Amino acid sequence: MRGATHARWAAAAVAVALAATACGGGSDSGGGGEAGIVSSSWGDPQNPLEPANTNEVQGGKVLDMLFRGLVRYDPATGEAQNMLAERIETQDSQNFTITLKDGWTFSNGEPVTAQSFVDAWNYGADVRNKQNNAPFFSDIAGYDDVHPSSGEPTAKTMKGLVVKDAKTFTVALDKKFSTWPDTLGYQAFSPLPKAFFTDHAAWLDKPVGNGPYTVDSYTKGTGMKLRRWDGYPGEDKAVNGGVDLKVYTDNNTAYTDLISGNLDLVDDIPAQQLKNVKNDLGDRYINQPALIIQTLTFPLYDAQWSKPGTEKVRRGISMAINRDEITRQIFRETRTPAKDWTSPALGEKGGFNPTLCGDACTYDPAAAKQLIREGGGLPGGKVTLTSNVDTGSHRDWMDAVCNSINNALGEGPVCTVNPVGTFADFRNQQSSYKLTGPFRSGWQADYPLIQNFLQPLYYTGASSNYGKFSDPQFDKLVDEANQEADPAQAVTKFQDAEKILAAQMPSIPLWYQNGSAGYAERLSDVALNQFSVPVYNRIKVS
Repeated sequence: MRGATHARWAAAAVAVALAATACGGGSDSGGGGEAGIVSSSWGDPQNPLEPANTNEVQGGKVLDMLFRGLVRYDPATGEAQNMLAERIETQDSQNFTITLKDGWTFSNGEPVTAQSFVDAWNYGADVRNKQNNAPFFSDIAGYDDVHPSSGEPTAKTMKGLVVKDAKTFTVALDKKFSTWPDTLGYQAFSPLPKAFFTDHAAWLDKPVGNGPYTVDSYTKGTGMKLRRWDGYPGEDKAVNGGVDLKVYTDNNTAYTDLISGNLDLVDDIPAQQLKNVKNDLGDRYINQPALIIQTLTFPLYDAQWSKPGTEKVRRGISMAINRDEITRQIFRETRTPAKDWTSPALGEKGGFNPTLCGDACTYDPAAAKQLIREGGGLPGGKVTLTSNVDTGSHRDWMDAVCNSINNALGEGPVCTVNPVGTFADFRNQQSSYKLTGPFRSGWQADYPLIQNFLQPLYYTGASSNYGKFSDPQFDKLVDEANQEADPAQAVTKFQDAEKILAAQMPSIPLWYQNGSAGYAERLSDVALNQFSVPVYNRIKVS
């Protein structure tokens, strides 16, 4: 988002946390609690829940309940469909006129106007506000004035945003971007009420949006209670009374709570339970393809990983990983060995290419040893993998990847694991560029375009480019692809850019991740969208 990372980060993306405090059903949560309330596993967001500052999955789940933007993605198909936008019109794929629908308000009664969007986007772009998703506004004319690469901004607003009237505003991009309207379902582009600006601290304590739910309470480390907003004007009203998100630090505990009746919904089945889940849950187990890929990203800001020749080392490490065995033994049917840097859920017309990574994603111990030797060897003679271990069975697969590398190289335990206790701590280390070895980069797409798997992660200075990869030709091809009016030609250029990733290996594609979930008998109409996030507003509670 993800990035997004996600991205939104899936933690990818679709990525996309769970387990131990706050167990058991309460007076208003699952397992025999108040009727109509869904209790669901969750992980604390890294940052406050500002739309332009949230680029990871746990915060994204909440924003998806609190906000509606100009565009929304169909939960089943991923197709971009107008939500608050009545029309998004352009003659040249660079200058757009956006007209809003009537009748939309925030849950505090404020009307949603063109100014609500323009103010939110200007806030998100302004470098002084330090918003993670600021680069998503970089296509708008005047972005560099409010978000210079160095020094103070020379303007407070982007010249490319102009309010025409309460329902209309225009957007001028700095260059053509034919699929730009399709990106507007990403939560960074959400509108904000005046209350966000007039009492920011109060808003952060209890965010106010225009979606089907409102925040009732939030206790960091424990959970968040969201309740249905009966005044919501959209067609996708919540059919349940609300959602209690419970923080877990071990998704096995979440699964145990689900089985014992103390939790209604787990949206990440732990690997250790995959052998049991079908017997435990039957048709209440969901396992479906999602717009998520898991990779290992190299810290190219560290000279030992970016000096000439280390691309061979990076490629060799990739070839030392037995993806087939790891996905089969640990993840069973919920992961598929990666063959490129996108997702099969895009489809080949959308840009998925099962041959693009080629030999670099094929297990070959002999070639791996040779490439690492030719590239000067592992930096310092070792490699350390880092990930949070509170969700996603990450400790299991990291151990398996290290075992595979150690067995392939035959030089003893040269690969070791650096487990980080929580997702928030891991993200803080990652986003402050403190990691000195390959780190997990799960990516849950922000929107269903190949562009989203490439630009936010690998474009120079992009929002989720935490490895600090930079290649002028890659950037040039992405720019050309964005400006291409023919979707098929755009996909081809994006794939040309992706071939540079195959040559340079700034990250190692590991596997594509399915969305998985399990739910209690008292729930019905449970589904995951293409990003593997539960469609909470459709869940019925008996």
